[in-house]
Amino acid sequence: MLLKTFCRDARLNRLQSTPPIRSLAPEEGSFEIPLWGVPLVLMILWVCLFSGLGAIGLVGPDEPRYAAIARAMAETHDWITPRLWGTPWFEKPVLYYWTAGLAMRLFGVSEFAARLPSALAGLLAVAAAAWAALRSYGIGAAWYTLLILPTSVAMIGFSRAAGPDMLFAALLTAAMAVAVEILQRDKPGPIWQIAFGFFLGAAVLAKGPAAAILAGGATLAWAAISRQWLAPFRLLHPVVLAAFGGTALPWYVLCALRNPDFLRVFIWQHNFERYTTPIFEHRQPIWFFLPVFLLGILPWMPALTTVFVDAKRSARSAIENRSPSLFIACWAAFTLLFFSLSQSKLPGYILPAIPPGILLLARSLRSDFVWHDRLRKIAILSTGFATPLVLVLALAKLHASIDARTQLYASLMKAFEISLLPALLGCGLVVGFSFARKLNAVVWTTVLSVAALVALANQMILPRLDATTVRPAAEWTIGMHSLRPQDVAVLGLPRSYQYGLNYYFNSTLSEWTPENEHAKVVFCGDEAATSTHFPNRIDAPVPATPDGKVQLVLLRPQTTK
Repeated sequence: MLLKTFCRDARLNRLQSTPPIRSLAPEEGSFEIPLWGVPLVLMILWVCLFSGLGAIGLVGPDEPRYAAIARAMAETHDWITPRLWGTPWFEKPVLYYWTAGLAMRLFGVSEFAARLPSALAGLLAVAAAAWAALRSYGIGAAWYTLLILPTSVAMIGFSRAAGPDMLFAALLTAAMAVAVEILQRDKPGPIWQIAFGFFLGAAVLAKGPAAAILAGGATLAWAAISRQWLAPFRLLHPVVLAAFGGTALPWYVLCALRNPDFLRVFIWQHNFERYTTPIFEHRQPIWFFLPVFLLGILPWMPALTTVFVDAKRSARSAIENRSPSLFIACWAAFTLLFFSLSQSKLPGYILPAIPPGILLLARSLRSDFVWHDRLRKIAILSTGFATPLVLVLALAKLHASIDARTQLYASLMKAFEISLLPALLGCGLVVGFSFARKLNAVVWTTVLSVAALVALANQMILPRLDATTVRPAAEWTIGMHSLRPQDVAVLGLPRSYQYGLNYYFNSTLSEWTPENEHAKVVFCGDEAATSTHFPNRIDAPVPATPDGKVQLVLLRPQTTK
């Protein structure tokens, strides 16, 4: 009995006092942050994550629906059951609706309030990744993470989206950062254990049980590769489990008690069937997320080569020396693998892989032998050419979605031409600094070029693209004619436009029929506008959207005999 007690105590002591991961921060060489760099980083964070949140109306089918559910919660004070136009809606958990609804209560109903939770989540993701870099590799890697992560295409784009994707990615990144801290400490205290359970539980509230699957799968993959089978139990401490359950479970229990169909619809249909079957028609090839990931880290994609060079050179030593790089890489790689096997694929699914991937990129750029390898030099050099590549891709997308004969297209082309000048200037400076082997200048020039392009887009491109949304037409109709929802009808609209109109009119608009005597305005698709006979039509002074995809038809009042 005494021998068994000693063995059990030895195992517990090994689990609690031997850090499975060794911090590499003490090995970092000298690195100085310029005094002017701190306010400049704050400015970059503001421009890339927060500026222009309301510059364009809600787009696509998802933003209007998520914003409408959040507004309904704020107005009805029912913070348990998500409702879309009065009907329970269980596609996603509740965290985005809570945060957006609170923002609407504080700042009023607007696109800014609907997108503010994603912007704040982007800031959390940057802070968490920088903290993990600081604790694992030192101030240099943390500084580069602060610069590179917010200037990536994925962070800029999803920080401006009214939806749960950025909240999910940010909370998983925060959970990863705390997990790294727990695995690096001799005896992690309850504060870190509570923090890990809280962030992971909040991620489950943001998008569902996939958060626990991603965290658990990444940790088990790391344990299997490093052969540290006891280490994951640090993340299953009773304090962690209590914090996780206390954060995630109350809403799920309350929602299930109030809505008997909740577990079947949310767990079975929107999680299990979404993953295992193409029920929602989001079919993509198995390699779909690889190019999505590479595009998401633009303009830093070429520098990703440095990460693979590091991995090739130090794969064995990373295991033997308990490097944090292996653990962080598993969080990125498992996300890509897990969602690549899914039968439903959307670009936002692999957003949690972006922060850990860029963290490793920042660390590899900071390594002392970064300029001693020709492949690394080519990677950093080609980073300069990735900045205008972002504009080229945006231009190609614009050409495919907007008729080149319209005034809108000409206006946007002019804005892109103006934006191309700073992009090319930044490209030339990056190439010059690369040949001069000035890594800091390369990073700063790329960062400032991206920030300048975002600022130009907020002022010149997004306001023009706003004309392709239904916001201007809805505001014109409501403001000029003081129309109520029952005075408006729709006909043959794509669902993205119909959901947008429903949001701005705060009601489900009815489908137009010739017998509808109450409709004064009909929003209809281009095909429906030309093929449908409106007996009492008045030519509208302006079309609903300049691209011609939505037409606005004014109707004369019906006369009764």
